[in-house]
Amino acid sequence: MSRCRTLAVACLAVGSATVPVADAAAAKGAFGQRPLKQGMHGRDVRVLQDFLTRAGFRTAVDGQFGRFTARRVRSWERRAERRVDGRVSRPDARALRATVESSSVAAPRAAAGDKAVVRADGLAVAPASAPPAVKAIIAAGNRIAKKPYRYGGGHGRWEDSGYDCSGSLSYAFHGAGMLDQALDSSGFMRWGEAGKGEWVTIYAQPSHAYMVIAGLRFDTSGRASQGTRWQEDMRSASGYTVRHPDGL
Repeated sequence: MSRCRTLAVACLAVGSATVPVADAAAAKGAFGQRPLKQGMHGRDVRVLQDFLTRAGFRTAVDGQFGRFTARRVRSWERRAERRVDGRVSRPDARALRATVESSSVAAPRAAAGDKAVVRADGLAVAPASAPPAVKAIIAAGNRIAKKPYRYGGGHGRWEDSGYDCSGSLSYAFHGAGMLDQALDSSGFMRWGEAGKGEWVTIYAQPSHAYMVIAGLRFDTSGRASQGTRWQEDMRSASGYTVRHPDGL
């Protein structure tokens, strides 16, 4: 009996010893060889983080799949219209790799002169160097730029006769695949990441919200006099909470 117990203990010891070796081998494998989720680490996680950054979702490349990396994954999943669960399946890995390897998706940083402009017709033109997400937000904003202000507009339905301040922002972000449900001004005080973004910065307080994107202000304030939500002049941000979308 004691010999059986000894053998059993030996087998368990051998089996448990192989687990770290297997995990270590998987962690050293190529990106896409194993599904990735929060709590994992390894070279393939570093590749994931690099790919997310290159796809426009700036992520620290430390090889640790933590909460922040999971948030970036969910942001990419929404953009790519994939299942949003914060995990990277093998098909997800192939899709992300294909996105990064296409020549048009490298995520440029905002540089001097990378500023959108307002045309004579009141619509905005994104800089050529802007990431695809920024161009998509501006394109969506153009669709409602000259729509009238209407309190509560854009909250009951996406296509509306008029839009209030938060409804306008919600529509623009929804058009870029970044929002599934409209937020009110207070909601934008908690959405995204804290502080100014490289390309997009949201200014929100309980009674009003607007954003600055690629150097232009998108704001219901001023539409009555200028005829468009796109404004080249800035306004005081005193009293506003400053946020920005993930990766922008």
